[in-house]
Amino acid sequence: MTERAYKFRFYPTTEQEHLLRRTMGCVRLVYNKALATRTAGWYEKQERIGYAQTSSLLTEWKKQEDLDFLNEVSCVPLQQTLRHLNTAFTNFWAKKTKYPNFKKKRNGGNAEFTRSAFKWKDEQLWLAKCKEPLNIVWSRYIPNDCKPSTVTVKLDPSGRWFVSILVIDPTIKLLPKTDKKIGIDVGITSLIATSDGKKVSNPKHFKSLYKKLIRKQKALSRKTKGSNNRYKACLEVAKVHAQIKDSRTDFLHKLTTKLVQENDLIAIEDLAIQNMVKNHKLARAISDASWGEFNRQLEYKCQWYGKELIKIDRYFPSSKRCEKCGYIVEKLPLKIREWECPECGANHDRDLNASRNILAAGLAVSVCGATIRPKQSKSVKAGALKQKPKL
Repeated sequence: MTERAYKFRFYPTTEQEHLLRRTMGCVRLVYNKALATRTAGWYEKQERIGYAQTSSLLTEWKKQEDLDFLNEVSCVPLQQTLRHLNTAFTNFWAKKTKYPNFKKKRNGGNAEFTRSAFKWKDEQLWLAKCKEPLNIVWSRYIPNDCKPSTVTVKLDPSGRWFVSILVIDPTIKLLPKTDKKIGIDVGITSLIATSDGKKVSNPKHFKSLYKKLIRKQKALSRKTKGSNNRYKACLEVAKVHAQIKDSRTDFLHKLTTKLVQENDLIAIEDLAIQNMVKNHKLARAISDASWGEFNRQLEYKCQWYGKELIKIDRYFPSSKRCEKCGYIVEKLPLKIREWECPECGANHDRDLNASRNILAAGLAVSVCGATIRPKQSKSVKAGALKQKPKL
């Protein structure tokens, strides 16, 4: 059994919208107050304040006269946001993420409801303190006999309402074996190049709407801060960004699903994308290609459908290495898309050569976990734990 979230758009009534906006405002307030309290506790007393202390503080905040409105919304989303904050701090202390940020109203908002705060009956969803079920657009059906464990309501910056329903999905089953293996090299001109000689061109979703985005942002810059016209202009800019995001996500889902269905083993590079986007000349192109989202989708879909995903060490010289004889050139600038091996004379397409080397390294890791680069740095299968370096 696999957990899966089904995301739908819904259209709240006026009463539901007012309640949900108040709920998200209270969630944002509680999160920010708890974050400020934990930050102050550390800097003033070197004390780590945990979930239990912030939960007690929430009870005290509800008793204050100026925060009495916290009692008007469901208490479940308020408790859930404290748990999310605690998870964020846990990841920060484990050096997995950066320090938690304060929530901003302009980014929309979200509220998570557990089973005690919603009712699911006859494929209709009632949230706590709502008299009517949500008007959900059922773009796809949830499998029968699936009971939601959590429901998350989200308002995105463009003003659209979404509900994410988390269930245990019995329809996710292992896909039949195809006996095919593939190596993938990601890029900018071609989004991916595969070891079987194919290339998928980069749609460049951001670039296609760049002029429209500039026009909307110029209109926004002329509006007076705090005015209603500025709020409307902000929505117009957010709608363009939402259009870019939706088209990019849809394209990546179709591409990754096809790759997982057609191949039993997929080898990719474990790239340091956060470091790569620090290059101001390539940052926009890399972000538009969305390599991180591409890898994330491949990882969980391979796990769902019983396929093998192997991540190759980021320092493996896949582009510089000749796939025929193994010769490694010293330098290979990005502007050089084809090169000839000085050792064996083979002519290589940069991207296709890299994808074949990635596949070869992935097969070595799959068979025996072999070291594929100097200094004993090993690639690992997706989901495997990496050994910490010795100090």
